[in-house]
Amino acid sequence: MMNKLDAALNFHETALRVRGQRQELLAANIANADTPGYKARDINFADTFKQALAGIDHSGLSAATTNSAHLQANAPSNGQPGGVMFRSIIQGSVDGNTVDMDVERTQFADNALRYEASITMISGQIKKMLAAVQGQ
Repeated sequence: MMNKLDAALNFHETALRVRGQRQELLAANIANADTPGYKARDINFADTFKQALAGIDHSGLSAATTNSAHLQANAPSNGQPGGVMFRSIIQGSVDGNTVDMDVERTQFADNALRYEASITMISGQIKKMLAAVQGQ
């Protein structure tokens, strides 16, 4: 029974974990908006999520860009699925900081909204399971 529960909730648990990791990166970008030389970082949610669901070891991850607007990979071995990538420079600054507050705020709000949606979905799924167990 527990394996079926784990399998049913694994998708949303993984989504929440990856969204939480992304939110931390975006928050760090916003917090370092005035730090000279700071490079904005992010993860590709879709790729990271797929890899996390597959349980793949991602240390030493390599990535290729096919468009100049894609994120630039730095391939760290920090153990996070998908690896952290540097955000492409949209508008350079004199001090070398690559944080664009408009982009960061938009990404932060979008990620937070999707995080809340995942919580709502997992809550609904748990309510359905409880109703089934209680025979309602």
